Amino acid sequence: MKKAVLPLLLLCLAQGISAQEAKDYNKWSVEFGGGINKVSKPLNPGYHVDGYNLYTLTAGARYMFNTKIGLKLDFDMHRLMGDNRSIPFQTNVYTVGLEGVANLGRILEFESWTKRINVLAHTGVGVGMLTGNDRIKENDNIGNFLIGLTGEYKLTNRVTLTGDFTMMNSFAMQSSWDGGQVYQPAGTQGFDGTLYAATIGLNISFGKHAEHADWYVYNGDDKIEDLENRVSELETMMNDTDKDGVPDYLDAEPKTPSGALVDSKGRNVDLNNNGIADYAEVQQQTTTGGGTEVVDLINEGYVNIYFDFNSDQPTQASTGAITFLITYLKEHADKSVELFGYADEIGDAKYNQELSERRAANVKKIFVDAGIAESRMTITGKGIDNTVSKDSKYARNTVRRVTLSIK
Repeated sequence: MKKAVLPLLLLCLAQGISAQEAKDYNKWSVEFGGGINKVSKPLNPGYHVDGYNLYTLTAGARYMFNTKIGLKLDFDMHRLMGDNRSIPFQTNVYTVGLEGVANLGRILEFESWTKRINVLAHTGVGVGMLTGNDRIKENDNIGNFLIGLTGEYKLTNRVTLTGDFTMMNSFAMQSSWDGGQVYQPAGTQGFDGTLYAATIGLNISFGKHAEHADWYVYNGDDKIEDLENRVSELETMMNDTDKDGVPDYLDAEPKTPSGALVDSKGRNVDLNNNGIADYAEVQQQTTTGGGTEVVDLINEGYVNIYFDFNSDQPTQASTGAITFLITYLKEHADKSVELFGYADEIGDAKYNQELSERRAANVKKIFVDAGIAESRMTITGKGIDNTVSKDSKYARNTVRRVTLSIK
């Protein structure tokens, strides 16, 4: 059974690793910034601009399809003013752009030499509007072609300092940047205007993962280690401690003696329904001296009463063990019994001590209710049993129990 199941599970996990990358990084981010702009053409005679204008504001949102390719929507405002050589003017330019983004850092494998520096390339199209100038009788709507580079410096896993340089070529302009009419011949509308913008800002990512796609690097070694850990846990699950043919994680009675007849859940079979497991009944019938081997089986932990997590009531699967023990104690009135309660490692030690005591006390009450004299029984809470791996929920099933010592 183990040989058949493990290869199938291993194959499923290996296939899952190939898709793991898409789940380990955040895809959404927002950005904002401010800086300077510079326009070249068209400007009418008598109008000039400084080397730069200190009025550019940007904001946007970006979605990465994977670690290398994304899409961003940006909103920009540029204020243009004349210098001291120019006829005074002021024009506001508002633009909206949709651009594709290429993460050059991941494409060119910057991670081989830096973990904090990155470069994005972006290009796309947009629309804009010239307004705020008395010389523009109506708002001038324009189309834009955008191309640029964004440098990134990683401050934290979610916050990045950005520096962007973008060139915007505008077409279908009816007005020049100074607000006057475009000086080119009527009817010729090409890439009429050019505007350059340089900004500094912040990019903030959000999502449930530690890193944004800009910085995420798929580490196959980590995934292989994770796969090995999962396979190791699967192997632990498939262990069959009592050799009854039922893996421990499915075994409701994980300490049946070797050779005992069990059902599909590893429980002892009682074909004659007399409350005594068939293997124990055979042992009892073939021993002398009052069933010494049965006592040994009980005292050595082959017959236990199990509990669900954080529960002080026995599981349904333990009904057979309880019935067997009650029957044995009734048939051997000269015997006394000690009940030892245990809990797993999950939770506070003081609480688990109290839980182990309640488990032993509740089993004692069941025996008393079944007609076993209370004076024949003592209870002890043993607290935490740390003999199994705390990280394996299947192994912890075996230590949430009450064991018995017959005297």
